[in-house]
Amino acid sequence: MPSTKNDIPTHAQPAPLVVARTFAAAPALVFQAWSSSEHLRNWFCPATYSVPEANVDFKVDGVFQVCMRSPQGTDHWTKGKFVEVVPHSRLAIDMHAVDARDAILFRAYTVVTFAEQPGGRTRMEVTQHYTPHQPLAAQMIAGAEQGWSQTLDRLQQEVLRIKLQAPAARSVVHASFRIERTYDASRAQVFKALTDPEAKAKWFAGGCALLAREMDVRPGGREHVKGRWESGIVSTFDAFYYDVVTDERIVYAYEMHLDERKISVSLATFELKQAGAGTCLVLTEQGAFLDGYDDAGAREQGSGFLLDALGASLKA
Repeated sequence: MPSTKNDIPTHAQPAPLVVARTFAAAPALVFQAWSSSEHLRNWFCPATYSVPEANVDFKVDGVFQVCMRSPQGTDHWTKGKFVEVVPHSRLAIDMHAVDARDAILFRAYTVVTFAEQPGGRTRMEVTQHYTPHQPLAAQMIAGAEQGWSQTLDRLQQEVLRIKLQAPAARSVVHASFRIERTYDASRAQVFKALTDPEAKAKWFAGGCALLAREMDVRPGGREHVKGRWESGIVSTFDAFYYDVVTDERIVYAYEMHLDERKISVSLATFELKQAGAGTCLVLTEQGAFLDGYDDAGAREQGSGFLLDALGASLKA
């Protein structure tokens, strides 16, 4: 760095930040997500931000420059270089957040480790040591933990995108789960939330931009929902209903696609049981996950979020 920048006085030393995330992918694949400007443009920023520019030379002493643009159009540059590049296990990046005049706001010496976990998963840990150079840095560093949490959400989507593009060997992994929710609503109200198109649209979205929705809940009926995630991946839900008993149960099978790849085929049952003045809803699902796709429990977690959203819709 030029000597004029090194002369900037430092401020109080904040504690290091450590964040970690487990990914349903091998270390080599998660490591790959750091390896190019193309990948970093897809994920290296918090929610609502974008990366219009990135310049990455993935080697020791190679450049690391990323521009994060806020929703208001303000650019925030991180500039630095790679200090360590150990394939599939460790990265060290000497990062500097700079202002519009290219003056250093703070230094963030960043170490990233990749540890293989059972089931072909990876635990990635990010440690940042901060050196403030401007008073404004304290506020920015204070928000780093939340920013990294949102950024790792985006990295999960990028890892999935890379994984979907990779050739996969044929395989089937079976999994099942059971979820219960009790709602302060009648069985008729809950049944309507599951079977009426307008009522179901209030909760069966999952945070992606809706592209298509068709729904006909009856024995022999079908349902089709397609949406695009922020990462650009398109998910498609196609269901066939086998058994529908008003206010009591629904049995259906469905398949899921991410882009053009079929990732799973599942059998699901909703049971509606009287619970005092309310209703106990029981979802039981058996899934076959295909050709190397491992959701790492995301299907069960996502289903739980949706049933919570269903409950909120009953109160609206």
